[in-house]
Amino acid sequence: MHPTSGRLRDLQAFFWLRGFPALNLKQSPCPPTVRWRKPLGGFAIITANDLCAIALISVCPREMIKMNQLLAVKTTKDIFPEYKDTPVGHLLEYHNLNRPFDTYTKAQLLIGMCMDNRKHLQIPDNFSFIIRSGGANLRYSEFKVSYAIAVGGVKSIALIGHSQCGMVNLIERKEVFIQGLVDNAGWQRELAEEHFVQFAPMFEIGNESGFVLSEAKRLRLRYPKIQVAPLLYQVEDNLLYLIQEN
Repeated sequence: MHPTSGRLRDLQAFFWLRGFPALNLKQSPCPPTVRWRKPLGGFAIITANDLCAIALISVCPREMIKMNQLLAVKTTKDIFPEYKDTPVGHLLEYHNLNRPFDTYTKAQLLIGMCMDNRKHLQIPDNFSFIIRSGGANLRYSEFKVSYAIAVGGVKSIALIGHSQCGMVNLIERKEVFIQGLVDNAGWQRELAEEHFVQFAPMFEIGNESGFVLSEAKRLRLRYPKIQVAPLLYQVEDNLLYLIQEN
């Protein structure tokens, strides 16, 4: 086996979680950088000394999610028809439109959202199960998702990404991450670096909206009877936005 094959798989996972599924990996003797072709031309450069690999990636422009595909919810008429009179629609009404809180004795939906401290939802008590994970990435919380569906009986999932997410371009925070573990947790630098290299590919995302859309599609395939709604929380105004899917 080539000595870098495991790290190539890590890098493949890294870019796949960023929303770049079309990979053409080439082995290389520990090059200093990794680059991928951006959809509108040119290359983006990323350090890859630790991963010892090069990834060349082509992405169709229509796969990239632009901010103008976010749709504001200012009245009940703005809610997509498929979400009206469902727990997802009620979530949008509670948080954005100040709908008076109803009384619940059991959860109506599962909310998957980021661990970010700037996000706070306006919802009634007992309305929802909530799973918080970096970037609203539920891939490593799937048993909890299954529990909410199988035992909790929820029929809807609201998957909520947010602007300014720290899981975007996570690799750019590598040095801060490593030094933080050394200074704040008392780790040895080598262990902190190994920790980052092992787990960053699992939790890195591309752009917030794009990842939420891809994760929503994955969850729909995994749980075909469950309604999955991709949403975005704008920390600039603390409101939820619908994401246009087409």
